[in-house]
Amino acid sequence: MTSASAVQAPAQVSSTDGPARGRLLVRDAQADDMAQVQRIYAHHVLHGTATFEETPPTLQEMRERREKVLDLGMPYLLAELNGRVVGYCYASPYRPRVAYRYTIEDSIYLEDGQSGKGLGKALLSTLIERCEQGPWRQMIAVIAGHDNQGSIGLHRSLGFAHAGTQAATGFKFNQWIDVVFMQRALGEGSGSKPAG
Repeated sequence: MTSASAVQAPAQVSSTDGPARGRLLVRDAQADDMAQVQRIYAHHVLHGTATFEETPPTLQEMRERREKVLDLGMPYLLAELNGRVVGYCYASPYRPRVAYRYTIEDSIYLEDGQSGKGLGKALLSTLIERCEQGPWRQMIAVIAGHDNQGSIGLHRSLGFAHAGTQAATGFKFNQWIDVVFMQRALGEGSGSKPAG
């Protein structure tokens, strides 16, 4: 695995006045931000199918998850709109076996009511840019629901291509849920062998 120094970044990643109608700041998530991150994720756990978790993780669990991401040298970002945390995203290992070490998975969650405002694109494009500074060559999106057009469209707009669908893989809220896989190359992708 990579070291924690694999991706060095400034505290502020990007700032813009964009379609979200206000001052948008995409930056590294800090320990003090995790209560807001936990709030956003808990809503998805309890009310949505974007995650297959059914019990919201505690604040301490969310802090530990962030630390694991950072310990691997991967980015954990959040979006602030006019000073309020409205979304977050991070990269994590796609699979634990060593042959997968150059492939990562992205995760992205927005606050309820914030979809379609350009926040997801700002977050995910920054995540991709940051991950391209590291040793990784492929990014995988694992999207719950073939009808999750918001997430599918977001990923497609940033260069992800459909890589397959697993039918009826999850069962939540008394319904079967497909899982859609999308993939994009990072940097040179498979155009060259990784260093070392």
